[in-house]
Amino acid sequence: MEETLQHLKNIGFTELEAKCLYVLAEGGTQTGYEIAKRLGVSRSNVYSALQKLAEKGVVLTSHGEPTHYQSLPIEEIGDKIHAELQASIRYVQAHMPKQDAQRSEYFSLDGDAKVASRIRTELKQAKEEALLDLWSEEAELLKEEISEAQARGVRVLVSTIGEVELAEGVTQFPHGRDEEWQERSGRKFTLLIDRKLAIIGTWGGSEPTKAMLTEHPPMVELLLNNFFHDVVIHELMADMGPKLEDKYGKNFKKIVQKYTDPGGGKRSPQKGRNARRSDGRGKEKRS
Repeated sequence: MEETLQHLKNIGFTELEAKCLYVLAEGGTQTGYEIAKRLGVSRSNVYSALQKLAEKGVVLTSHGEPTHYQSLPIEEIGDKIHAELQASIRYVQAHMPKQDAQRSEYFSLDGDAKVASRIRTELKQAKEEALLDLWSEEAELLKEEISEAQARGVRVLVSTIGEVELAEGVTQFPHGRDEEWQERSGRKFTLLIDRKLAIIGTWGGSEPTKAMLTEHPPMVELLLNNFFHDVVIHELMADMGPKLEDKYGKNFKKIVQKYTDPGGGKRSPQKGRNARRSDGRGKEKRS
């Protein structure tokens, strides 16, 4: 009963209105007194709720004393609410002031459900292109939306970490996982929709799922450049992987160390060809 009442509230009824509808559906035609007794609520409150239900056209009332109430079949109530809701949506869409849809600020989303829902919505609204950098878990979760976007003629390119099979026609750049992937606090992901909307976040791990979305041009350009940088690396590794790995190490480690290690990968002055060293007598001589 509680779950049914919650859904009745979700479609616009108050808690007491929902309870009255439930009792009428369960017991058939009844008086306000009988309903109040069944619910353990004051008659005045029940009569007020029944009056509102009658005004909404979902409860029928009899003439005479005492007044009897009967609920319409739930199918009729559902059709009525659906028709009214659609009419209201159409009116609001036609008359609501048009706002600037550009989201140049940075907006945040928290939690699996909110993040997944937002991403699904944005993928469904993609018109020309969707660039996704995902782990296989998220690619699997969004597989249907990715397939639908591709079927609509959207150019879909997906860079995936881990193994996942996407729909035919989706351009995929798979990457293997390193041995330490399970120890990381969350799986990073990015999406770029129509080169306009950027979404970046973290999914899974010990921290709550979070995402940030924006249409701020610098962030859009940053994700675009980063995505195509990965595409170039993927192509190079596919064609020349062994040679590149021999020269630069796995995942180009030697290049990375050159610019990230202390000293920038330069030789220590003491090890240079012209470095001076002591001859043990307080003098220095060239090595």
